[in-house]
Amino acid sequence: MHRTPAHPGATSEALTDASLTARYVEAATRTVPDAQRADVAAELRASIDDQVEARAAQGADPAAAERAVLTALGDPDALAAGYTDRPLHLIGPRFFLAWSRLLRLLLAIVVPCVAFAVALGGALDGDSFGSVVGSVVVTAIGVAVHLAFWTTLVFAVVERTSRADHEPLAPWSVEKLPEKQDTGTGLGELVATLGLLALAAGAVLWDHARGVVVTGQTDESFLDPSLWPVWTTGLFVLLAAEALIAVTVYARRRWTMPLAAANAVLNLVLVVGVLWLYAQDRLVNPEFFPALVEGDAAEVTSIVATVLAFVFVGSGLWDTFDGFRKARRVR
Repeated sequence: MHRTPAHPGATSEALTDASLTARYVEAATRTVPDAQRADVAAELRASIDDQVEARAAQGADPAAAERAVLTALGDPDALAAGYTDRPLHLIGPRFFLAWSRLLRLLLAIVVPCVAFAVALGGALDGDSFGSVVGSVVVTAIGVAVHLAFWTTLVFAVVERTSRADHEPLAPWSVEKLPEKQDTGTGLGELVATLGLLALAAGAVLWDHARGVVVTGQTDESFLDPSLWPVWTTGLFVLLAAEALIAVTVYARRRWTMPLAAANAVLNLVLVVGVLWLYAQDRLVNPEFFPALVEGDAAEVTSIVATVLAFVFVGSGLWDTFDGFRKARRVR
């Protein structure tokens, strides 16, 4: 019930104020359970009336006083959330870290794997480059949206159905401290990198000189013989440049953004060259698989060339990402 106005001249204004009070109380209690609604409404109305009377006693206009009181109380839905202990956030602090870590992990693993599988499937089916790219982009976006939606939905349900005194989903302990991250600047990394580069160069030379398949008196090479000497020489130059970057990183004991950028350029050149050779059907020796299998050897050659091209692309992308990741970690 509305209190008597502080002075007689405010009768018409008080009626307006009473209407505002009633509307505010109704808005603030409409989500309160029925068993508590009457008590909460009476308490809130009394509090509003007391504050209005206090302002009016100090000479404030009753209508202006009530508007000021209601404004100070704020959004009635926020007030109602306080009465019912209803969270005003989607994922609260108790579960935010678990939600964030899980979502980032899923996005980092599932989306690239699905994108790689879709691209490989489209390439094996003989789809055009534009069609493969379009399928990959659409599928990757769809998978990311679904992962974000369903992961968030599960955590939002858990947030609203668990008691506030419950422990987090995965209580923290010292065993969960992150391990010291590899910077890629140790002697072991240098030896491993130089060893892999030397092994790759040796495999290319062996494949050209000796081949890997014996058919009577003929050794067939795995790579297309037309790649020698121009393309293979270019490959050796790229391998030597990669070795130089590895030695420079070891000498400086850290990755830098310029070194990461140079590494990215080398990977880009390698990937573009491999994709161009793949598009020209010059990546795998067309005589290699006819010497090994019976039947449609051309299809086998196409499948192996596609998988090999995707391995080069995936390796180049990962190496580029890893270089920038290590450089950013140093910064």
